[in-house]
Amino acid sequence: MVVPHANKRELWCDNNVILKPSLFYFAGKEIFMTAFIASVIFVVLAEMGDKTQLLAMAFACKFRWQTVMWGVFAATAVNHLLAAAAGNYLAAIVPMAYIKIAAAASFIIFGLWTIRGDTLEGEDKRYNFNPFWTVAIAFFMAEMGDKTQLATIALAVKYNTIITVWLGTTTGMIISDAFGIIVGNVMGKHIPDRAIKWVSALVFIAFGVFGLYDNLPSHVWTLSTISGSLIALAAAMYGVARLSPGRKTQLPVCENREAIASNKEEH
Repeated sequence: MVVPHANKRELWCDNNVILKPSLFYFAGKEIFMTAFIASVIFVVLAEMGDKTQLLAMAFACKFRWQTVMWGVFAATAVNHLLAAAAGNYLAAIVPMAYIKIAAAASFIIFGLWTIRGDTLEGEDKRYNFNPFWTVAIAFFMAEMGDKTQLATIALAVKYNTIITVWLGTTTGMIISDAFGIIVGNVMGKHIPDRAIKWVSALVFIAFGVFGLYDNLPSHVWTLSTISGSLIALAAAMYGVARLSPGRKTQLPVCENREAIASNKEEH
């Protein structure tokens, strides 16, 4: 379809959305805000109780929280820029119909992953540099292959934009990790991780189910298919919850909270 006002850098799609391939172009204010807000929300939900949030909270028990947040920001900015670029590249080389189905299915997997829970496995003790680089390197490595990184790829695929998703997911990580540090470590309050985990998981799964329903051919959705899929999904959720009691999320709380308030910077 030819659009008179569209320039050579624009691609007019069937759903009347103008996609611009340049890294720094956005497909209009509405698309920008939708992609940004969705990225913030999904990453905040994915990060609650995630391994990288636990890592940030553990580091906040050892170093000044300001140093920890700067390290988290630097690591996330680099990691999620690469992830968003990878998602955008996939959207360019793989047929969009398949990409949307795969992205929807991935959100269901993220939901099941969230139900499983996460634990630290020595990531906070693996590197020994100055505080900023210790946090930044450990956080970057922990984020590789983590569900927040994979969610960034899926969001970049879904919205076909790099910068907007990158800004949203980075903002979401900072919000979630700051919340964990302030509420869990500084205030010493217990975060209702079980409730947060199930709410986050259900949001992911609902988003994935809606995406599959919206993108799979209509003839697929027979009564038997819908019934069987819902039963299989419920069984998967029950099985993950029952078979992963040993992976219950353990939120670290500092034994010595005076260390957090200290203005002393460790070497």
